[in-house]
Amino acid sequence: MLTDPVRNPQSAPPRTRTKRAFILLLLTLVLPGSAQVVAGNRKLGRRALQVTFTVWALVLAALVLALTNRAMLVNLVTNGWTSFILMVLLALLAVGWALLFLNTLRIIRPPLLERRVRPLIAGMLAVLVVCTSGGLAYGAYMLNVSRHAFGSIFASGPSLDPVDGRYNFMLMGGDAGEDRTGLRPDSMSVISVDAKTGKSITFSLPRNFQNAPFPADSPMTQVYPDGYNCGDECILNSLYQTVMENYPDLYPESADPGAEAMMDAASGILGLEVQAYVIVDMEGFSKLIDAMGGVTINAGGWVPITAGEIPGTNRHYPPDGWIEPGTQKMDGYTALWYARSREFVTDYHRIARQQCVQQAMVAQLDPATLLTRFQAIASAGEQIVKTDLPQDQLGSFLDLALKAKGQPMERLTIGPPDFGTAADNFVTYPEFDQIQTRVAQMISGQDAEPAPAQAPAAGDDAAPETAPDPATDTSTDIGAETGQSDPGTAAPEQPEQPEITQEYLQYLAEIQDDATLGALLNNNGDCSPG
Repeated sequence: MLTDPVRNPQSAPPRTRTKRAFILLLLTLVLPGSAQVVAGNRKLGRRALQVTFTVWALVLAALVLALTNRAMLVNLVTNGWTSFILMVLLALLAVGWALLFLNTLRIIRPPLLERRVRPLIAGMLAVLVVCTSGGLAYGAYMLNVSRHAFGSIFASGPSLDPVDGRYNFMLMGGDAGEDRTGLRPDSMSVISVDAKTGKSITFSLPRNFQNAPFPADSPMTQVYPDGYNCGDECILNSLYQTVMENYPDLYPESADPGAEAMMDAASGILGLEVQAYVIVDMEGFSKLIDAMGGVTINAGGWVPITAGEIPGTNRHYPPDGWIEPGTQKMDGYTALWYARSREFVTDYHRIARQQCVQQAMVAQLDPATLLTRFQAIASAGEQIVKTDLPQDQLGSFLDLALKAKGQPMERLTIGPPDFGTAADNFVTYPEFDQIQTRVAQMISGQDAEPAPAQAPAAGDDAAPETAPDPATDTSTDIGAETGQSDPGTAAPEQPEQPEITQEYLQYLAEIQDDATLGALLNNNGDCSPG
């Protein structure tokens, strides 16, 4: 039928040829192969349609699986072999779809179109090829990036089973700077996750915690049968390097004996079985935050950015800068110092800020961020993260992470303010029954407030009373107590307190007024995810 404008456009008027060209391009976009069936090589079109319907069926199956068993779907995508097969299929589909568009252009016969229409058709074709074949090719590329990232970060080994319905992971912020010997995990916490709901609890362990016990089946009991109790040298964050240098043979099958010993210590302290570890290089931590596009935190107080140490002293030069209070989006450099600074305050202020950063990262690492910044995040992860989590179980863990996003993360510090105070020796002589009881109560949902400090026993020296501040205390003014005033005496004027600014804080640091700085910065552990 030479008069059929679909197969024989030369006999059709110009307007019909233009309409036909746009329709054929849209058919190739929506139903690849259909343009060939109606206007070109029917055999090629039928084969392309078979592929199209097969892909649609697979996409529909993936959607059903995402709704019914999201963890299995993620496991399939992150598994080494299945991700490789999927990557190859995406690349083949990208090439095939591009060839179909080129074949559609041949069917359109551009010389038969009006001169002014030809650039529109060419431009539309280019856009459609970029959006379709380009999108599939980019998906194949991202799968390849993820395969390399997951393969270098995660371990190959058997899957973990939940213990009493929970997964317990140890997270360590490793610091191996040039001025330090070996790795020193200054940030240590155990994340306990409900295996069904994803509800999480963070147990933070102070770096200066002492006398950590080991479970009865731990190899460390051969060296420290009564716990890690060699005095001030045996603070918790020194255990990693002690084992790596002196006792690596205690864990002959482990790639990281130091991490294994740290997990054993955390298990003994908390009364939980810690199953896996994640070590984050704090020097590269800023790269991960930058890859995420920053992290938003509501900072409660001023935090100094610590300068270098003055040679021959235990002091630092005045801070290089200050992080202001208030809600702000921090870049990697700022977030790193916010999480690691403890100048003028205690280690417990830093622990509180580290918990805030962890919570903010979990809350803000949503699917949109992963999709738009995946390559940067994966690249940063390869450089700074080391773990023994099995790659084959990544799907179930990501599924739990998504569930955890919708729930508040509880937290407990194994030290002040949750146990004892900064002035007592709780972290030096811990009460492990008290710790493990509180941990069990939090996990069971029956958490109780910490027991109040006991009053001094008879014969003990009572704590000295703090002298009232004459600038603020009015209780000694009899007239103030009775509502009367002495007509012959003018009320003393209250001294005006200086405004807390970066300049004022820097001035105090320069004159080494640590006492005033400690009082002014005492609230810098009060924070929350933004």
